[in-house]
Amino acid sequence: MQYEVVGVQFKQVGKKYFFDPNGFDLKQGDHVLVETIRGMEFGTVVINPKMVDEEDVFLPLKPVMRIATEEDVQKHYQNKADEAHAIETCEALIIKNKLDMHLLGCEYTFDRTKLIFYFTAEGRVDFRQLIKVYAETFRIRIEMKQIGARQEAGRIGGTGPCGRELCCSTWMTNFSSVGTGAARLQNISPNPQKLAGMCAKLKCCLNYEMPVYEDATKDMPSRHTPIETQDGTYYFFSSDPLAGKITYSSDAHMPANLQTISVARAKEMIAMNK
Repeated sequence: MQYEVVGVQFKQVGKKYFFDPNGFDLKQGDHVLVETIRGMEFGTVVINPKMVDEEDVFLPLKPVMRIATEEDVQKHYQNKADEAHAIETCEALIIKNKLDMHLLGCEYTFDRTKLIFYFTAEGRVDFRQLIKVYAETFRIRIEMKQIGARQEAGRIGGTGPCGRELCCSTWMTNFSSVGTGAARLQNISPNPQKLAGMCAKLKCCLNYEMPVYEDATKDMPSRHTPIETQDGTYYFFSSDPLAGKITYSSDAHMPANLQTISVARAKEMIAMNK
């Protein structure tokens, strides 16, 4: 079964969510008001209406309430302007209450029924008293949301070692787990300073070329299989999967008499050994 959906985004860089167009003639770039778990929210159409399979949507689909009016757009920008004042007030209260937390930003829900603050902290922060003070100050429901280092880098932005803007602040919508195995497979030196991104976590780009390297290593012989030659036994030392080359050493524990051969030749020699 298929459903007609429209893709809506709430932030310049963020997830795209599917909603029921609800009969509205929508196109990319239109501002709309949609129903969410947080209530009515202001968003922008980033994917034109289309049909998708049932397994690609979360049911029941929330509907587009209406196309945003000029008044709605002005209200949205007023909320954004008021957030700057809320941040200043919040930072002053954090200092006053001597809380070990770093404020990153805040946002009002469209209907201004809730004000959400985003922060990072090394450990658990008891901000119950702070929420009470906030509620009295802003006369609104307050929510404190702790986020991780990757999300923090995405919100702040910056330039990566590649010279381009951070992926997490320009186009990434989901964060995937990054392991050191990705670096080992790509023969990247396990240097923490080189492997870490602006967030001090492993670079997300380590995952980008993983499928290519995984395909390239499928037909390579096991690194645990030595090669017997007339000159002695040679052991795996390193490999270049994309070039289809393997380097062997005559010493199992250190580089010695290194010999680089093609994957095809290595497999041929291992077969001859058998």
